[in-house]
Amino acid sequence: MTSILISGANKGLGLETARQLVAAGHTVFLGSRDISRGIRAAAEVGGQPVQLDVTDDASVAAAAETVAALGGLDVLVNNAGIQAEMDTTGVPSGAADLTADMMRTTLETNVIGAVRVLHAFLPLLQRSSAPVVVNVSSGLASLTRLSDPQQRASHYPGVAYPTSKAALNMITVQFAKAFPAMRINSVEPGFTKTDLNHHTGFQSVEEGAATIVRLALLGPDGPTGGYFDATGVIPW
Repeated sequence: MTSILISGANKGLGLETARQLVAAGHTVFLGSRDISRGIRAAAEVGGQPVQLDVTDDASVAAAAETVAALGGLDVLVNNAGIQAEMDTTGVPSGAADLTADMMRTTLETNVIGAVRVLHAFLPLLQRSSAPVVVNVSSGLASLTRLSDPQQRASHYPGVAYPTSKAALNMITVQFAKAFPAMRINSVEPGFTKTDLNHHTGFQSVEEGAATIVRLALLGPDGPTGGYFDATGVIPW
């Protein structure tokens, strides 16, 4: 039985990923900034709620202690993320409206938060016989796609969110090299209907979560340091 922690697991892709992994028989810790929402989510899908605010050192340290006391960790899914540029209609602001505060807020959760969680849970992962890290990225992190006017992604006007996910991809590459015994990959779940985009996505959470689940359950011989979507490897 695999022990899995998912950050940002009380709704959207995180919650559906937890649902699918619990249904497959795995032990799942649902990390949630608001523990009351985490408790409700865990009651809905099964698993263990854990208070986890990726922007707070004390919260992350306490979550690591909780998971260690409950048996350790095999898989970390860095799913928590925000899209500060998105307005209430699901339309992101463009470069002209980018502020330092918007960028700082986005990076604090999507990049620094992921590093904070990785650092705290690395000791537990290193004790696992088959450790895996899944960094939930985005197709908007692909420099190849965003610089090609023939690609739909190139029409996305925002700056902070794709910057944060491109940085997360670099974390994937560098951590995969530093920890070759682990399977560490970035995943592009696809444009999924979630609160992050005010449900303007093209696919269901079930479809998006399936790709995350596939990467979370990689064996020791699986790929590492890669960037994947539902169809396979995608360009950086």
